[in-house]
Amino acid sequence: MRQNQSHMSSLLSALSGQRPERLPVWFMRQAGRSLPEYRAIRRDTSILEACLMPDLAAEITLQPVRRHKVDAAIFFSDIMTPLVLAGVGVEIHSGVGPVIEHPVRTAADVDRIVRHELVEASAISEAVRIVVAELGDEIPLIGFAGAPFTLAAYLVEGRGSRDHLAARAMMHADPVSWHRLLDWAAGLSAQFLATQIDAGARAVQLFDSWAGALTRADYVEFVAPHSRRVLEAVEGRVPRIHFGTGTRHILEDMAACGVEAMGIDYRTPLDEAAGVLPGIPLQGNIDPALLAAGWDALEAHARDVVQRGRAAPAHVVNLGHGVPPTTDPGVITDLVALLHTL
Repeated sequence: MRQNQSHMSSLLSALSGQRPERLPVWFMRQAGRSLPEYRAIRRDTSILEACLMPDLAAEITLQPVRRHKVDAAIFFSDIMTPLVLAGVGVEIHSGVGPVIEHPVRTAADVDRIVRHELVEASAISEAVRIVVAELGDEIPLIGFAGAPFTLAAYLVEGRGSRDHLAARAMMHADPVSWHRLLDWAAGLSAQFLATQIDAGARAVQLFDSWAGALTRADYVEFVAPHSRRVLEAVEGRVPRIHFGTGTRHILEDMAACGVEAMGIDYRTPLDEAAGVLPGIPLQGNIDPALLAAGWDALEAHARDVVQRGRAAPAHVVNLGHGVPPTTDPGVITDLVALLHTL
Protein backbone atom coordinates (compact mmCIF):
# COMPACT_ATOMS: atom_id res chain seq x y z
CA MET A 1 0.00 0.00 0.00
CA ARG A 2 3.00 2.31 0.51
CA GLN A 3 3.98 3.88 -2.78
CA ASN A 4 6.43 6.60 -3.79
CA GLN A 5 4.37 9.79 -3.86
CA SER A 6 5.82 10.86 -7.21
CA HIS A 7 4.19 7.78 -8.72
CA MET A 8 1.03 7.92 -6.66
CA SER A 9 -2.30 9.36 -7.75
CA SER A 10 -3.57 12.42 -5.92
CA LEU A 11 -6.33 10.32 -4.33
CA LEU A 12 -3.95 7.68 -2.99
CA SER A 13 -1.57 10.38 -1.76
CA ALA A 14 -4.38 12.01 0.22
CA LEU A 15 -5.56 8.68 1.61
CA SER A 16 -2.01 8.02 2.81
CA GLY A 17 -2.13 11.28 4.78
CA GLN A 18 -0.04 13.38 2.40
CA ARG A 19 -1.37 16.53 0.73
CA PRO A 20 -0.92 16.27 -3.05
CA GLU A 21 -0.27 19.38 -5.15
CA ARG A 22 -3.84 19.25 -6.47
CA LEU A 23 -6.91 18.38 -4.40
CA PRO A 24 -8.31 15.00 -5.43
CA VAL A 25 -12.00 15.04 -6.34
CA TRP A 26 -14.59 12.34 -6.93
CA PHE A 27 -18.30 12.13 -6.16
CA MET A 28 -20.51 9.44 -4.73
CA ARG A 29 -23.05 8.45 -7.41
CA GLN A 30 -21.00 10.27 -10.04
CA ALA A 31 -21.97 7.46 -12.41
CA GLY A 32 -25.67 7.22 -13.02
CA ARG A 33 -28.87 9.06 -13.61
CA SER A 34 -27.46 12.58 -13.83
CA LEU A 35 -25.65 11.63 -17.05
CA PRO A 36 -27.52 11.47 -20.39
CA GLU A 37 -25.03 8.89 -21.67
CA TYR A 38 -25.93 6.68 -18.70
CA ARG A 39 -29.65 6.98 -19.36
CA ALA A 40 -29.08 6.12 -23.02
CA ILE A 41 -26.93 3.05 -22.40
CA ARG A 42 -29.13 1.62 -19.62
CA ARG A 43 -32.48 2.33 -21.25
CA ASP A 44 -33.68 -1.29 -21.47
CA THR A 45 -31.84 -2.77 -18.49
CA SER A 46 -32.67 -2.81 -14.77
CA ILE A 47 -29.97 -1.48 -12.46
CA LEU A 48 -29.30 -4.88 -10.88
CA GLU A 49 -29.02 -6.45 -14.34
CA ALA A 50 -26.62 -3.70 -15.40
CA CYS A 51 -24.45 -4.34 -12.34
CA LEU A 52 -23.91 -7.93 -13.47
CA MET A 53 -23.13 -7.17 -17.14
CA PRO A 54 -19.35 -6.58 -17.11
CA ASP A 55 -19.03 -4.50 -20.29
CA LEU A 56 -22.00 -2.31 -19.33
CA ALA A 57 -20.99 -1.88 -15.69
CA ALA A 58 -17.46 -0.96 -16.80
CA GLU A 59 -18.68 1.60 -19.33
CA ILE A 60 -20.98 3.24 -16.76
CA THR A 61 -18.09 3.38 -14.27
CA LEU A 62 -15.90 5.15 -16.83
CA GLN A 63 -18.45 7.69 -18.11
CA PRO A 64 -18.04 10.31 -15.35
CA VAL A 65 -14.24 10.05 -15.45
CA ARG A 66 -14.25 10.95 -19.14
CA ARG A 67 -16.84 13.71 -18.76
CA HIS A 68 -15.91 15.37 -15.48
CA LYS A 69 -12.14 14.66 -15.25
CA VAL A 70 -12.50 13.42 -11.68
CA ASP A 71 -9.50 11.88 -9.94
CA ALA A 72 -11.02 8.48 -9.22
CA ALA A 73 -13.65 6.12 -10.54
CA ILE A 74 -16.14 4.52 -8.17
CA PHE A 75 -17.19 1.07 -9.28
CA PHE A 76 -20.73 1.06 -10.65
CA SER A 77 -22.68 -1.39 -8.58
CA ASP A 78 -25.33 -1.38 -5.88
CA ILE A 79 -25.24 -2.26 -2.20
CA MET A 80 -27.78 -4.97 -3.05
CA THR A 81 -25.50 -6.66 -5.61
CA PRO A 82 -23.83 -9.05 -3.12
CA LEU A 83 -27.29 -10.15 -1.96
CA VAL A 84 -28.28 -10.85 -5.56
CA LEU A 85 -25.06 -12.80 -6.13
CA ALA A 86 -25.83 -14.82 -2.99
CA GLY A 87 -29.28 -15.72 -4.33
CA VAL A 88 -31.34 -13.51 -2.01
CA GLY A 89 -34.59 -12.33 -3.59
CA VAL A 90 -34.34 -8.55 -4.07
CA GLU A 91 -35.61 -6.10 -6.65
CA ILE A 92 -35.14 -2.35 -7.02
CA HIS A 93 -38.43 -0.57 -7.63
CA SER A 94 -38.53 2.89 -9.17
CA GLY A 95 -39.32 5.52 -6.56
CA VAL A 96 -39.06 2.95 -3.76
CA GLY A 97 -35.57 1.49 -3.90
CA PRO A 98 -34.61 -2.05 -2.85
CA VAL A 99 -37.47 -4.39 -1.95
CA ILE A 100 -36.67 -7.72 -0.25
CA GLU A 101 -38.81 -10.65 -1.35
CA HIS A 102 -38.81 -12.36 2.07
CA PRO A 103 -37.95 -9.93 4.91
CA VAL A 104 -35.90 -11.30 7.81
CA ARG A 105 -37.86 -10.94 11.04
CA THR A 106 -37.42 -14.12 13.10
CA ALA A 107 -34.70 -16.55 14.18
CA ALA A 108 -36.02 -18.98 11.55
CA ASP A 109 -35.67 -16.26 8.91
CA VAL A 110 -32.07 -15.74 9.97
CA ASP A 111 -31.46 -19.50 9.78
CA ARG A 112 -32.79 -19.41 6.22
CA ILE A 113 -30.80 -16.43 4.98
CA VAL A 114 -27.42 -17.35 6.42
CA ARG A 115 -27.44 -20.47 4.21
CA HIS A 116 -27.00 -18.20 1.19
CA GLU A 117 -23.42 -17.91 -0.04
CA LEU A 118 -21.68 -15.72 -2.58
CA VAL A 119 -19.99 -18.39 -4.69
CA GLU A 120 -19.76 -16.80 -8.15
CA ALA A 121 -18.61 -13.20 -8.62
CA SER A 122 -16.84 -13.37 -11.97
CA ALA A 123 -19.11 -10.65 -13.40
CA ILE A 124 -17.71 -8.25 -10.79
CA SER A 125 -14.11 -9.31 -11.36
CA GLU A 126 -14.40 -8.93 -15.11
CA ALA A 127 -16.02 -5.48 -14.90
CA VAL A 128 -13.29 -4.26 -12.53
CA ARG A 129 -10.54 -5.60 -14.81
CA ILE A 130 -12.04 -3.78 -17.82
CA VAL A 131 -12.19 -0.51 -15.88
CA VAL A 132 -8.67 -0.78 -14.47
CA ALA A 133 -7.22 -1.54 -17.91
CA GLU A 134 -8.86 1.57 -19.35
CA LEU A 135 -7.97 3.88 -16.43
CA GLY A 136 -4.28 3.03 -16.33
CA ASP A 137 -2.06 4.05 -13.43
CA GLU A 138 -3.11 7.68 -13.03
CA ILE A 139 -6.77 7.23 -12.07
CA PRO A 140 -7.52 4.66 -9.36
CA LEU A 141 -10.73 2.66 -9.10
CA ILE A 142 -12.52 2.69 -5.75
CA GLY A 143 -14.39 -0.46 -4.84
CA PHE A 144 -17.27 -0.38 -2.40
CA ALA A 145 -19.74 -2.39 -0.39
CA GLY A 146 -22.65 -1.74 1.90
CA ALA A 147 -21.86 -2.12 5.59
CA PRO A 148 -23.47 -4.97 7.54
CA PHE A 149 -26.00 -2.75 9.34
CA THR A 150 -27.21 -1.12 6.15
CA LEU A 151 -27.64 -4.53 4.48
CA ALA A 152 -29.40 -5.87 7.56
CA ALA A 153 -31.66 -2.82 7.78
CA TYR A 154 -32.95 -3.50 4.28
CA LEU A 155 -33.30 -7.22 4.97
CA VAL A 156 -35.29 -6.71 8.18
CA GLU A 157 -37.44 -3.77 7.05
CA GLY A 158 -38.01 -5.30 3.62
CA ARG A 159 -37.30 -1.93 1.98
CA GLY A 160 -35.83 1.48 2.79
CA SER A 161 -37.03 3.10 6.01
CA ARG A 162 -36.64 6.47 7.70
CA ASP A 163 -36.34 5.20 11.26
CA HIS A 164 -35.53 1.46 10.92
CA LEU A 165 -37.89 0.54 13.74
CA ALA A 166 -38.02 -3.18 12.93
CA ALA A 167 -34.24 -3.49 12.70
CA ARG A 168 -33.68 -1.54 15.91
CA ALA A 169 -36.33 -3.62 17.70
CA MET A 170 -34.80 -6.90 16.51
CA MET A 171 -31.31 -6.09 17.81
CA HIS A 172 -32.73 -5.77 21.33
CA ALA A 173 -35.46 -8.42 21.15
CA ASP A 174 -33.23 -11.17 19.75
CA PRO A 175 -29.58 -10.12 19.93
CA VAL A 176 -28.35 -13.65 19.15
CA SER A 177 -30.20 -13.71 15.83
CA TRP A 178 -29.22 -10.11 15.15
CA HIS A 179 -25.51 -10.83 15.53
CA ARG A 180 -25.83 -13.97 13.37
CA LEU A 181 -27.46 -11.89 10.64
CA LEU A 182 -24.80 -9.17 10.77
CA ASP A 183 -21.98 -11.69 10.94
CA TRP A 184 -23.31 -13.23 7.71
CA ALA A 185 -23.71 -9.79 6.11
CA ALA A 186 -20.16 -8.87 7.14
CA GLY A 187 -18.81 -11.97 5.43
CA LEU A 188 -20.70 -11.05 2.27
CA SER A 189 -19.43 -7.44 2.28
CA ALA A 190 -15.85 -8.51 2.97
CA GLN A 191 -15.97 -10.99 0.10
CA PHE A 192 -17.42 -8.36 -2.23
CA LEU A 193 -14.64 -5.89 -1.36
CA ALA A 194 -11.94 -8.55 -1.72
CA THR A 195 -13.27 -9.52 -5.15
CA GLN A 196 -12.90 -5.91 -6.33
CA ILE A 197 -9.42 -5.55 -4.82
CA ASP A 198 -8.26 -8.85 -6.34
CA ALA A 199 -9.32 -7.53 -9.76
CA GLY A 200 -7.50 -4.21 -9.36
CA ALA A 201 -9.45 -1.74 -7.19
CA ARG A 202 -6.90 0.47 -5.38
CA ALA A 203 -9.10 1.82 -2.56
CA VAL A 204 -12.42 0.80 -1.03
CA GLN A 205 -15.29 2.55 0.68
CA LEU A 206 -17.67 0.93 3.15
CA PHE A 207 -21.07 2.64 3.04
CA ASP A 208 -23.10 2.52 6.24
CA SER A 209 -25.93 4.61 4.84
CA TRP A 210 -28.29 4.15 7.77
CA ALA A 211 -25.92 4.01 10.77
CA GLY A 212 -26.87 7.55 11.76
CA ALA A 213 -30.28 6.26 12.86
CA LEU A 214 -28.66 4.44 15.79
CA THR A 215 -27.74 5.63 19.24
CA ARG A 216 -24.05 5.52 19.96
CA ALA A 217 -24.53 2.71 22.47
CA ASP A 218 -26.44 0.59 19.94
CA TYR A 219 -23.85 1.26 17.24
CA VAL A 220 -20.97 0.23 19.50
CA GLU A 221 -22.66 -2.95 20.76
CA PHE A 222 -24.68 -4.20 17.81
CA VAL A 223 -22.98 -2.85 14.67
CA ALA A 224 -19.35 -1.76 15.08
CA PRO A 225 -17.91 -5.27 15.63
CA HIS A 226 -19.32 -6.39 12.29
CA SER A 227 -18.14 -3.32 10.35
CA ARG A 228 -14.72 -3.85 11.94
CA ARG A 229 -14.69 -7.40 10.63
CA VAL A 230 -15.29 -6.18 7.07
CA LEU A 231 -12.61 -3.51 7.24
CA GLU A 232 -10.08 -5.78 8.93
CA ALA A 233 -10.58 -8.35 6.15
CA VAL A 234 -8.94 -5.95 3.67
CA GLU A 235 -6.51 -4.25 6.08
CA GLY A 236 -3.11 -3.57 4.54
CA ARG A 237 -4.28 -4.28 0.99
CA VAL A 238 -5.68 -0.88 -0.04
CA PRO A 239 -6.75 2.33 1.74
CA ARG A 240 -10.15 2.03 3.46
CA ILE A 241 -12.76 4.81 3.65
CA HIS A 242 -15.80 4.54 5.95
CA PHE A 243 -18.88 6.67 5.30
CA GLY A 244 -22.38 7.13 6.66
CA THR A 245 -24.96 9.89 6.88
CA GLY A 246 -26.04 11.59 10.09
CA THR A 247 -23.09 10.04 11.88
CA ARG A 248 -21.55 12.98 13.79
CA HIS A 249 -22.22 11.23 17.13
CA ILE A 250 -20.44 8.01 16.08
CA LEU A 251 -17.56 9.30 13.92
CA GLU A 252 -14.93 8.18 16.43
CA ASP A 253 -16.51 4.74 16.70
CA MET A 254 -16.73 4.36 12.92
CA ALA A 255 -13.07 5.35 12.54
CA ALA A 256 -12.10 2.87 15.26
CA CYS A 257 -13.40 0.05 13.03
CA GLY A 258 -10.19 0.48 11.00
CA VAL A 259 -9.77 3.18 8.34
CA GLU A 260 -7.25 5.22 6.41
CA ALA A 261 -9.84 7.99 5.85
CA MET A 262 -13.31 8.97 7.02
CA GLY A 263 -16.12 10.23 4.80
CA ILE A 264 -18.03 13.13 6.35
CA ASP A 265 -21.60 13.98 5.34
CA TYR A 266 -22.74 17.52 4.62
CA ARG A 267 -24.12 18.11 8.14
CA THR A 268 -20.74 18.24 9.91
CA PRO A 269 -18.18 20.93 8.97
CA LEU A 270 -14.80 19.43 8.10
CA ASP A 271 -12.88 21.52 10.65
CA GLU A 272 -15.21 20.16 13.35
CA ALA A 273 -14.74 16.60 12.07
CA ALA A 274 -10.97 17.12 12.05
CA GLY A 275 -11.15 18.04 15.73
CA VAL A 276 -13.03 14.82 16.48
CA LEU A 277 -10.75 12.69 14.28
CA PRO A 278 -7.22 14.10 14.70
CA GLY A 279 -4.66 12.72 12.29
CA ILE A 280 -7.20 11.09 9.95
CA PRO A 281 -7.59 12.21 6.32
CA LEU A 282 -11.14 13.33 5.60
CA GLN A 283 -13.38 13.00 2.57
CA GLY A 284 -16.32 15.28 1.78
CA ASN A 285 -18.45 17.22 2.17
CA ILE A 286 -20.12 19.57 -0.30
CA ASP A 287 -23.88 19.75 0.24
CA PRO A 288 -25.58 18.08 -2.78
CA ALA A 289 -28.40 20.62 -2.59
CA LEU A 290 -25.94 23.37 -3.55
CA LEU A 291 -25.48 21.75 -6.97
CA ALA A 292 -28.89 23.18 -7.85
CA ALA A 293 -28.53 26.52 -6.00
CA GLY A 294 -26.73 28.50 -8.69
CA TRP A 295 -23.00 28.90 -9.36
CA ASP A 296 -22.34 31.77 -6.94
CA ALA A 297 -23.73 29.86 -3.97
CA LEU A 298 -22.00 26.63 -5.01
CA GLU A 299 -18.62 28.28 -5.53
CA ALA A 300 -18.73 30.06 -2.17
CA HIS A 301 -19.73 26.81 -0.44
CA ALA A 302 -17.04 24.76 -2.22
CA ARG A 303 -14.35 27.28 -1.22
CA ASP A 304 -15.55 27.14 2.38
CA VAL A 305 -15.46 23.32 2.40
CA VAL A 306 -11.90 23.33 1.01
CA GLN A 307 -10.79 25.91 3.57
CA ARG A 308 -12.26 23.91 6.46
CA GLY A 309 -10.68 20.75 5.05
CA ARG A 310 -7.25 22.27 5.64
CA ALA A 311 -7.70 21.36 9.30
CA ALA A 312 -7.28 17.69 8.37
CA PRO A 313 -3.97 16.04 7.41
CA ALA A 314 -5.36 15.55 3.90
CA HIS A 315 -8.66 16.11 2.12
CA VAL A 316 -10.43 14.25 -0.66
CA VAL A 317 -13.19 16.50 -2.00
CA ASN A 318 -16.54 14.80 -2.43
CA LEU A 319 -20.18 15.49 -1.76
CA GLY A 320 -21.70 14.93 1.65
CA HIS A 321 -23.95 12.35 -0.03
CA GLY A 322 -24.59 11.20 -3.60
CA VAL A 323 -25.11 13.26 -6.78
CA PRO A 324 -28.87 13.92 -7.09
CA PRO A 325 -30.29 12.46 -10.33
CA THR A 326 -31.64 15.88 -11.41
CA THR A 327 -28.18 17.51 -11.32
CA ASP A 328 -26.99 19.36 -14.44
CA PRO A 329 -23.83 17.46 -15.47
CA GLY A 330 -22.24 20.71 -16.59
CA VAL A 331 -22.32 21.97 -13.01
CA ILE A 332 -20.36 18.91 -11.85
CA THR A 333 -17.76 19.38 -14.60
CA ASP A 334 -17.35 23.07 -13.70
CA LEU A 335 -17.11 22.23 -10.00
CA VAL A 336 -14.31 19.73 -10.60
CA ALA A 337 -12.43 22.33 -12.63
CA LEU A 338 -12.83 24.89 -9.84
CA LEU A 339 -11.71 22.49 -7.13
CA HIS A 340 -8.59 21.62 -9.10
CA THR A 341 -7.54 25.29 -8.86
CA LEU A 342 -8.00 25.60 -5.08
